[in-house]
Amino acid sequence: MDSQNNQLLQHLRDHRRIQPMTALRQLGIYRLAARIKDLRDEGHEIITDRVGEKRIAEYTLIKEKTPSVN
Repeated sequence: MDSQNNQLLQHLRDHRRIQPMTALRQLGIYRLAARIKDLRDEGHEIITDRVGEKRIAEYTLIKEKTPSVN
């Protein structure tokens, strides 16, 4: 799953937002909500909006986790 998380984070860096069909078609991620949870658990701030007529989830990267300095 780590490579999917990395691909997803890079997509969010480049495009700021993603919807499930985009994740499936472009990244091969079937369980987008689970990958979003992984990124949130790592400390990334991602919000969920419901868009369109069918109220599809759209995830937007608000703020990336800041790297810790040791």
